[in-house]
Amino acid sequence: MKPKVYFMDIIEPEQVCKLYQAAGKELKGRVAVKLHSGEEGNQNFLKPEFFKPMIEYVGGTVVECNTAYEGSRNTTAKHLKTLEMHGWTKYFDVDLLDGEGPDLELAIPGGKAIQKNFVGKNIAAYDSMLVLSHFKGHPMGGYGGALKQLSIGVASSYGKGYIHGVGNPDHFWTADHDSFLEAMADAAYSVIQYFRGEIVYINVMKNMSVDCDCCAVAEDPCMADIGILASLDPVAIDQACLDLVYASKDPGRKHLLERIESRNGAHTIEAAQALGCGVREYELVRLGD
Repeated sequence: MKPKVYFMDIIEPEQVCKLYQAAGKELKGRVAVKLHSGEEGNQNFLKPEFFKPMIEYVGGTVVECNTAYEGSRNTTAKHLKTLEMHGWTKYFDVDLLDGEGPDLELAIPGGKAIQKNFVGKNIAAYDSMLVLSHFKGHPMGGYGGALKQLSIGVASSYGKGYIHGVGNPDHFWTADHDSFLEAMADAAYSVIQYFRGEIVYINVMKNMSVDCDCCAVAEDPCMADIGILASLDPVAIDQACLDLVYASKDPGRKHLLERIESRNGAHTIEAAQALGCGVREYELVRLGD
């Protein structure tokens, strides 16, 4: 059976909960809610008010990890201040998974580009994960969605450098590009295995800039909002988002697709499928309001 990807073109906080319910998995125990806290200066990231009903519904803890480059989130002190400034700590319990070392090392024996992944040790406190992804472009990966959130997003600061450098953080900006995309898929697979499938994925196609929420200076969105998607398959949900961009008649899609295609963004999805993270063929189930 093809995995189901549930879709709704109404983008409102309450609809996120409806999509989660449609996915058909109740996350149990202590739920880690992985999202993007937003770099200081970024205007496109999805704000805490948007996700508030969803996070409250699962009773989750917002989890994040420090970045590996200069900015407002590359140290625990600065990241905590950014989380407060952006309103996350106002509404939710927040846990910087790699706020204090040492990292937790996850083995990836079948990894194509890397054979281990480094994540914040606090991940061990959680039984399941809700992955809330803002689908948009990305300067290096081409696009950002569920697979990037699982890989770069869950990796510790050191782990981010390790993935970018395909096993050598010193090669952060210079590693072979396709190998970097494959390293992202490897890292995503390690997190999927860690939670043994106890993960629900939600992608929000709103404020779609060619740039990521990690960019302090980002382009404004280049095309109209599309909708919200939910699935139990990270490969299927990211593929569905790409397909919806290709199917859009919005003239701005050309600019976003240029970013995705110029970085070979779909290769991350290909590599993730080859590893067994999920499958690219899916059934899109459209929901009304």
